[in-house]
Amino acid sequence: MSSTTSPSQAGAGAPLVEARHIVKRYGPTVALADGRLTVLTGESHALVGRNGAGKSTLVTVLTGLQAPDGGTVRFDGEPAPPLADRDAWRRKVACVYQKPTVVPELSVAENLFMNRQPLRRGFISWRRLKSEAAHLLDTWDVRVDPEARTADLKVEDRQMVEIARALSFGARFIVLDEPTAQLDKREIERLFTRMRALQDSGVTFLFISHHLQEVYEVCQTVTVLRDARWITTAPVAELPRSALVEAMAGETVTTRHDHPRDAVAADAPVVLDARGLTSDAYAGIDLTVRGGEVVGLAGISGSGKVELAETFAGLHTPTGGTARLDGRPLPFGDVRAALDAGVGCVPRDRHEQGLVPGMTIGDNSTLTVLDRLGSHGFVATERRRDLATELIERLDIHTEGPAQPVSDLSGGNAQKVVMARALASDPRLLVLINPTAGVDVKSKESLLARMDSAREDGTAVLVVSDELDDLRRCDRVLVLFHGRVVAEHPAGWRDHELIASIEGVDHG
Repeated sequence: MSSTTSPSQAGAGAPLVEARHIVKRYGPTVALADGRLTVLTGESHALVGRNGAGKSTLVTVLTGLQAPDGGTVRFDGEPAPPLADRDAWRRKVACVYQKPTVVPELSVAENLFMNRQPLRRGFISWRRLKSEAAHLLDTWDVRVDPEARTADLKVEDRQMVEIARALSFGARFIVLDEPTAQLDKREIERLFTRMRALQDSGVTFLFISHHLQEVYEVCQTVTVLRDARWITTAPVAELPRSALVEAMAGETVTTRHDHPRDAVAADAPVVLDARGLTSDAYAGIDLTVRGGEVVGLAGISGSGKVELAETFAGLHTPTGGTARLDGRPLPFGDVRAALDAGVGCVPRDRHEQGLVPGMTIGDNSTLTVLDRLGSHGFVATERRRDLATELIERLDIHTEGPAQPVSDLSGGNAQKVVMARALASDPRLLVLINPTAGVDVKSKESLLARMDSAREDGTAVLVVSDELDDLRRCDRVLVLFHGRVVAEHPAGWRDHELIASIEGVDHG
């Protein structure tokens, strides 16, 4: 599906913001091949697309954080300011991110006028600071005490403070990046009410969200990116939900992807059995994974899927509920105890959590089984080398040998080392979090083949991923939304079905 009609052609007046044919590369990686966006004054314009579609890259260009390698950006028909002129950019555009950019320990007033506080005889005039902050908040109907500590604010109020700060520079184009991710339903309704009021005052929003239902509630126009390219721009009222999902997925509703495999035996033993697991990130989770079964966890950022998987790996302690592994209580909040209980894990970020860069491939791949490679606190060097060599061959890691520094490896081979370590302990439960993130196609297929092998060996596998190719290897996929399981898809699901569940189209 595509469209050649832009809102600037369909509506009245010149566009407030216009990006044409934006290209952005990072080395050999093309993050954006053809980014386009046309936003009219006073509208809320949605920018949607699956992870990796190019949304974040386009925002960095629109906000002047990076220069494009090709294409143009214009505000009110004029070329965008030079990258170095930050004050000029602040007068044009601001972005309110998921993660706060305010200083939590400072007051609201101090955050609003940071680095531009009113002075009196060379010193900050605290009376004027409070007065000007109160006036600014009143102008934009932000009902927050200017003397309140910002850390004590609700998320929705903190967001409004950031919007007010942006408006105080003169910007009338505000990018909201996943603004509802940390809000409950009532807070979301209040945010939307405030957005509509600001629109009536001439403020324009670019609304980035994975919750497609919200696009239909608060936006007038939507632009879809897919595979780093512009796909379509259309009035929200004229775009059915099925067509929007189709544009994001890149397939018609009849397309189906089947990965033939033997069904998990009905009498296969239950390896993981979780009941009523609850924490700040998820609630009331009931989950079973049988031996030889691969269960996927899908959901948007903030759905709780990663935290749930990390709980089974010993990284978090839930506030309620239980989990049993092979009939025995699974320890929480203790990675070593979870490993001893039979859990292997590929963590979400190999750089931050998966590898020790100053160590060799052999050291990294055997870290979880050192107690099996010697006694009395000593490790038998030859036994470790033999095991590492076996893992290198098993995972097809392209290396000179176990003694090579892991920092020398490509992303794909480094990820294979993380997978090798997870498999080294012969786990009963294998937890894979974003197992193919940032790897080449060949390495991706190799890593997924290891997942298939674990399944065939009778291991219970839990996979968290944003990649549909990863989830297609699952026997079933559970979708989390705001911390709760809202859908279950058996193997053979269609892309648009799963994406609709993930994006919140077919539930409230």
